[in-house]
Amino acid sequence: MEEFVEELKDRKQEEKLKHANLDDWLPITSSRTAKWYYSAFHNVTAMVGAGVLGLPFAMSQLGWGLGAVAIVMSFVITLYTLWQLVEMHELVPGKRFDRYHELGQHAFGKRLGLWIILPLQIIVMVGTDIVYMVTGGQSLRKFHDLVCQGHHCTDIRLTFWIMIFAAPHFVLSLLPNFNSISSVSGAAAVMSLAYSMIAFLTSAVKGSAGAAASAAGNAVDYGLRASTPAGRAFGMLSALGTVSFAYAAHNVVLEIQATIPSTPESPSKRPMWRGVVVAYAIVALCYFSVAFAGYYAFGNAVDPNVLITLDRPRWLIAAANLMVVVHVVGGYQVFAMPMFDMIETLLVKRHKFAPGFWLRFAARSAYVAATMFVGITFPFFDGLLGFFGGFGFAPTTYFIPCIMWLILKKPKKYGLTWFINIICIVIGVLLTLVSSIGGLRQIILDAKNYKLYS
Repeated sequence: MEEFVEELKDRKQEEKLKHANLDDWLPITSSRTAKWYYSAFHNVTAMVGAGVLGLPFAMSQLGWGLGAVAIVMSFVITLYTLWQLVEMHELVPGKRFDRYHELGQHAFGKRLGLWIILPLQIIVMVGTDIVYMVTGGQSLRKFHDLVCQGHHCTDIRLTFWIMIFAAPHFVLSLLPNFNSISSVSGAAAVMSLAYSMIAFLTSAVKGSAGAAASAAGNAVDYGLRASTPAGRAFGMLSALGTVSFAYAAHNVVLEIQATIPSTPESPSKRPMWRGVVVAYAIVALCYFSVAFAGYYAFGNAVDPNVLITLDRPRWLIAAANLMVVVHVVGGYQVFAMPMFDMIETLLVKRHKFAPGFWLRFAARSAYVAATMFVGITFPFFDGLLGFFGGFGFAPTTYFIPCIMWLILKKPKKYGLTWFINIICIVIGVLLTLVSSIGGLRQIILDAKNYKLYS
């Protein structure tokens, strides 16, 4: 009997050692040396991207009043729920919830928590990477078209531009962990601010010219984009999904925080929150300026990607589209890293593959190829934003953190904190339902006029 107990202890010890060694190899937990500003630019890279360029289009479907309310309310609610996740990262003394689904398992139970969080998080991260494939391809094509104006360049279909955008990811995906992509993410954050300001300034100038034209009888149309009642209603639903897509960092925030060192005297939540506050200040500058200026300049004639609408000054808009490419390269990697962590954990723990370079090379290359293929097959920018924004982002961003807060922190029933969380939950659930419907309808409409691999 004693020998059996000793053997059992040895097995447990061996299992713990295996997990420790695996954590030293997995991309989320292999490096915990990040600084507070890593949190800032990782969060900026995760949020400011495809979302900000779609906000003027969302405004064209919602109108001035509802559009402004949706963007501002989303900003406030998501900042609150992001704070909740940062606070809950080290809710249990001596333990860190390094992954979103681990916190979900602590709140809802090991099995239920996994099934609630993991599918949604996968939808968000894979969906974002697919949208970034489309965004990168569209921006490369726009850059090519602007540079080639007057030079009779050969027209290249979007399919090939997406493939060109995907090419560097086969190399960048081999970087081992979050900290190793810090320079890529930092460059992406700088580019996001730069092209947002270009979009804002050129839209503002265009809007001023439009105001002068209005005096001459050529007014910009600020009516809702769709001409039929059904089109307006579904357009609003899709636009709400686009707005929710714009606040995406929640799905990687715990994974980002996992890279920051932590001690009982100096918990990781302090530098993490400092970085989040800086990131949200930059997000506010980008989102509000681009959304309002873009809609002011073009009204309901704005494209789903505002930089596609802009064409003057030609060299500046070409540069902005190239900046978008640099940014979404970094954004792709930030959202892909937790997916790499999940895939590699599954392959090693469940399927007993040996961790190493060739496993990483095969798994990550397959992921990049898969997102490229789906992006090439379904390059519907506005519909994808609405659908993924509603179906995946809204739950993990707007109301699941509030539910976990109520379960784990147990605020006083009917108190202020309790009511705030209940309101966020109701708004988030409604947003999930309506924006998913609107986004799916937009994809169906886009598909009617789309020729496969055109």
